[in-house]
Amino acid sequence: MKKIAILGGGPSALFMFKRLLESGLDEISVDIYEKGSKLGCGMPYSKDGAADEHITNVSGNEIPELVNDVAEWVKSVSKDTLDKYHIDPKRFNDYKVLPRLLFGQYLCEQFSQLVKQAKAQGLEINVHYHTAVIDIIDQPEKEQVKIVTETGVQHYDRVIVCTGHFWPKKQESLTAGWFDSPYPPEKISLRANFPVAIRGASLTAIDAVRTLARHNGEFTKDSSGKLSYRLNTDSPHFRLVLHSRNGLLPAVRFHLEDSHLGKETVLSPEIIRQQRAANDGFLPLDFVFEQNFKKGVAEHDPATYQQIKDLSMEGFVDQVMANREERDPFELLKAEYAEAERSIEKRQSVYWKEQLAILSFAMNYPAKYFSAEDRLRLEKTLMPLISVVIAFVPQSSAKTLMALHDAGILSLKVVDHDEEPEPDENGGVDYAGVHYPLFVDSIGQPHLAFEDIPFPGLREGHTISPARLRFRDPKNGQELLEQGNKRVHHLQNNYYLTVPGLAINDHFQALDSYEALNDRIYIMAVPFIGGYNPDYSGLDFSEAASKLILNSLLGTGIANG
Repeated sequence: MKKIAILGGGPSALFMFKRLLESGLDEISVDIYEKGSKLGCGMPYSKDGAADEHITNVSGNEIPELVNDVAEWVKSVSKDTLDKYHIDPKRFNDYKVLPRLLFGQYLCEQFSQLVKQAKAQGLEINVHYHTAVIDIIDQPEKEQVKIVTETGVQHYDRVIVCTGHFWPKKQESLTAGWFDSPYPPEKISLRANFPVAIRGASLTAIDAVRTLARHNGEFTKDSSGKLSYRLNTDSPHFRLVLHSRNGLLPAVRFHLEDSHLGKETVLSPEIIRQQRAANDGFLPLDFVFEQNFKKGVAEHDPATYQQIKDLSMEGFVDQVMANREERDPFELLKAEYAEAERSIEKRQSVYWKEQLAILSFAMNYPAKYFSAEDRLRLEKTLMPLISVVIAFVPQSSAKTLMALHDAGILSLKVVDHDEEPEPDENGGVDYAGVHYPLFVDSIGQPHLAFEDIPFPGLREGHTISPARLRFRDPKNGQELLEQGNKRVHHLQNNYYLTVPGLAINDHFQALDSYEALNDRIYIMAVPFIGGYNPDYSGLDFSEAASKLILNSLLGTGIANG
């Protein structure tokens, strides 16, 4: 009997558990450790990461297969719950999005059904609720992994880290009026009769906007359905100021032709091997851009392809960003909202945007094979555009932003790249030349540095190693090092760029400092692997990663029953 531990009980654990259940393995026992009271919802879809005002940015048809589809499940939800969220089950379909807390209920019930199925099949399942994992210690001499919790120690043959989102508190505990994230929303559910600074302008920032707006005013609809906002009488000076380096708001969700974003277009291992063999061991970013972006645009949107066919990646990004930056961000939001409405009504994709999402998904897994030069290009050009275009802001969130802006409550301020918020010793923050009594850092899930990974045993035991990418041309690395770039290191006669998190292989196995894989520990927690997996693809990521992990488990001494 092989003992497997899944650390964390959110969406990633849900898909990993589903893979184990469907694999036919019968000589295993599975322990799941969850610091909360429920399995399935994780941080984003529970009260730790959402309140009644928050909406998912995925619809039912975009969710990988579970026990029930969303539209089917909605029909089983109590009338009181549906009424609370103004949902008519007869009119609901898989193209609609759900409130995040309600979607969390869906995920919890799916996990519950899978656990029941597993027990009915005779699998040994143990769920440890209210149990936070304090440390992970590999014991290679015993071929086991020790899991340390507040209640004791357990040993396992395989451990899969699915701890999900992680928001370290840094300044929040030191400065009044400073929040390192808007989560849980309860902590910023405040009356604020003054301007509030929000760093960021994408999905996390919208979460902060929706919570603060709800507690300082009221939204109403007129007979035509237009949303408007009115301040509470005790919050006449309430304002929200988004701070953005690119001065852009995220694009509105539209109809996706491929609801699962090109899973079948991911570069095959053979193609990756061929490209690496021809390019000194590296996968060229330009090849990925041509294969996973331009090729799809050419096939599905020939007119747009003619406009971009001769552009490099940088040229394409410059063109798109210039078109966006020359327009007022809120006027652009209104235009894109109208475009998205037409797309959904006609069920026609805005294909270049969809293809950009496919590119982001496709490059996530082989990103560990980019050169340091290409990774720097990716960070400077493509990733900022991707973060704006594929946020897929739900229509209701776009309406909220427009209503707040029309009411004079919401504005966006462009800040320099070297401009950082400074905590004020008397509370609040000084940011971009203005003092704000309240500041909410909302730039999204941070890519954790190697030293911030919260399991000291992994670092101290040298079980894991920092994620690094080699420079193809050593002169480039040497030049950056001489310029004082602290991310560049000279190691073993080569120059390397340090990227966030720890190193993993294609099966999400941890790599030590000698790049030797650990066949006992798998890392599926996206904040820990942002260097080698730069795109957080949500549920699709969880489903795809769990498949690769299962394939590895089947080949490392876990017998297939």
